[in-house]
Amino acid sequence: MKNRIVLLGLASLILVCFIAAGGYLYFRAFSPDRGKYPVRGIDVSHHQGQIDWRRVASDDVAFAVIKATEGGDHVDDAFSTNLREARAAGLAVGAYHFFTFCRPGADQAKNFISVVPHDQPLLPPVVDIEFGGNCPQRPTPEQLNAELAAFLAPVEAAFGKPAIVYLTDEAEQAYAGRIPARPLWLRSLLLQPDRGDWVYWQYHNRGRVDGIDGDVDLNVLQGGPAVLATLSAASPGSISPEAK
Repeated sequence: MKNRIVLLGLASLILVCFIAAGGYLYFRAFSPDRGKYPVRGIDVSHHQGQIDWRRVASDDVAFAVIKATEGGDHVDDAFSTNLREARAAGLAVGAYHFFTFCRPGADQAKNFISVVPHDQPLLPPVVDIEFGGNCPQRPTPEQLNAELAAFLAPVEAAFGKPAIVYLTDEAEQAYAGRIPARPLWLRSLLLQPDRGDWVYWQYHNRGRVDGIDGDVDLNVLQGGPAVLATLSAASPGSISPEAK
């Protein structure tokens, strides 16, 4: 009887291990249908360390959205290098700002505008709204709406195109439909978003790409190469007088 119990326990343990291993492999290998979403991209910051962008570009990556700023005065120290080298490798590139809840939106807009170049084609500016790593205070939808509007107006005027709003699952539940209407970048790990009005879908937060040591966020664009080209085209409003 004891031997039977031991054997059943071992069999159960082996089964659990197989299920866990299968789930892990599925998680690592998950990728949306390439026929439906042929354009792949990543988003990065200094956390990815030194990146070999030519190897990245050779690993089925067409675009990169790079962290530029956070709050009213923080600048990501890898932004300029990443932007320059990703562009040189042939990727469509853009910049994002991590929006904090404890600084006025207007101050944050000044920070972003002062750091991101205006004299080159870029993907639409992105404002990242999430709770993780943010200030402990949680603004009401009305408060966030006002501060986000104060950020968006000068940023969109500076770059000449509508911004994209990035929302994590939690932020979407709290604020979706209560903030200024903009194209969306949705985070939905391993599951297709349950809404269709998005531009980017972040489907993995621990992906692997050649040229980057460690994990990186993986994304797809809704649309093909022509959509990417349209998004990254320079807007007349985004070119500084000195560049004309």
